[in-house]
Amino acid sequence: MWTIKLPEPPSSNTGMPEIFDRGISCVVRRAVIIGNGASGAEHQCIGLVRALGLTNSHTLHRVNRPNGGFIDIHLRWLSVPIHKKVDFVLRHIQSNWRRLPLPGILSQLLGDSDPLSPDSKPPVPRKGHGLHALIMDEKPVPEADAYRIAALALEDLDREGPLLIVASGRDTISVAAAVKRLAPEATFVVQIQHPRWGLDRFDMVLAPIHDYHILSPTARQEVPKLLLQWITPQQPPDKHVVLTVGALHHADASTLRAAATAWQSELAPLAKPLLIVDVGFPTRYCRYREDLALELLSALKLILSTCGSYRITFSQRTPSQIVNLLTRELGQHPKVFIWDGRGPNPHFGHLAWGGCICGYG
Repeated sequence: MWTIKLPEPPSSNTGMPEIFDRGISCVVRRAVIIGNGASGAEHQCIGLVRALGLTNSHTLHRVNRPNGGFIDIHLRWLSVPIHKKVDFVLRHIQSNWRRLPLPGILSQLLGDSDPLSPDSKPPVPRKGHGLHALIMDEKPVPEADAYRIAALALEDLDREGPLLIVASGRDTISVAAAVKRLAPEATFVVQIQHPRWGLDRFDMVLAPIHDYHILSPTARQEVPKLLLQWITPQQPPDKHVVLTVGALHHADASTLRAAATAWQSELAPLAKPLLIVDVGFPTRYCRYREDLALELLSALKLILSTCGSYRITFSQRTPSQIVNLLTRELGQHPKVFIWDGRGPNPHFGHLAWGGCICGYG
C-alpha cells in the first residue's frame, strides 16, 4: 500500500504563540471571523486563527447579502448595508405598492434605539427578503452585525482582553471597518485581501503580493502609461500591510493528518500515483470555454496509461457543459473517479492522499 508521511505539528504546552503569552494589554484569547459564505475566503481566516493558536476560541459571523432575485444580482456592486436598505424598500414596494407604510420603513432604516444598548436587538431578516440561510454544518451561523460584534468586544474587555477580528472578502470590508470604528480600543481588526481603499481603517491588511504587481518593473513595461493611474493600488504598502506569496489556508499538518485518517478507507485502495484534478470556473483572468476543456481532456487521456488513478472534482460554478463533457468522456473509465458533489467535500482528503494536484480554472 502507498503510504504518506506528514510532518509532525509543532509541540506547545499552551497552544498559544509566545507573542500572545506576554504582557497584559496585548493578550488575545478570542477571535471573531467575519465571513462571506465563500469557502475560499473563510478558509483564509480560519487558517490565520488556527496559526495564532485560537482554534477553539473563535466564532464565525457571516455577512448576509440579499440574493433573492434579478434586481439583487445587479445590486452586488453596492456595499452590503446599502444593498440591504435598497432591498428592504424595493420588497415593501413590491408587496404593498398601493399602501406603502413609509413611516415604518423610515423607522426601520434610520433606527430609533441605541445599537449598543443591551435592550436593543438586531432586526431578524424575514423569510421573504431573499436572504441566504445562515447555516454551516447544519448549525446556525450568526449574521455579521457590526454593533453586535462591537458590543461583544466591549463587554468582556477587562476579563478576556481585546477581540481579534479577522475578515476576508469584499462584502466583509464595511462590517469589519464599522467594528473598528465602534470599538477601536477593544478590537484588533485584520482584513485579508486588499480592500482597494481606506487601508487605515484596519489594524492590519494581509494582501497577496500580486495585488501590487502594478508597482513592479515588469508590470510597468506591460501596462500602457495612460492606464497606470487608474489601476489600484498605486502606493507601495506601508508597515501595517503584510504581503503574502499566495492565499492563506488551514491545510496544516494536523488538518492533513486528520483528513488522511478520515479518507483512508476511500482513497488508500486507489491505484497510485493518484492524480487530483480540480476543475474550477471561468474568471476574468481565465475565461475558458469548451475548447480549453477539450485540451484538458486530451491531456488527461494522454497520461492516463501512466497514471494510477484520477479523482476529478468540480466547483459549484463550473459550467455545466464542461462537467458534462468530462463526465461523458471519462466517467466510465475504471481509473477515473468523479465526485458528484454529494456528501463531505473531499478536498483535504485529496491534499493528504494525492500524489499530484492539478488545478484548472
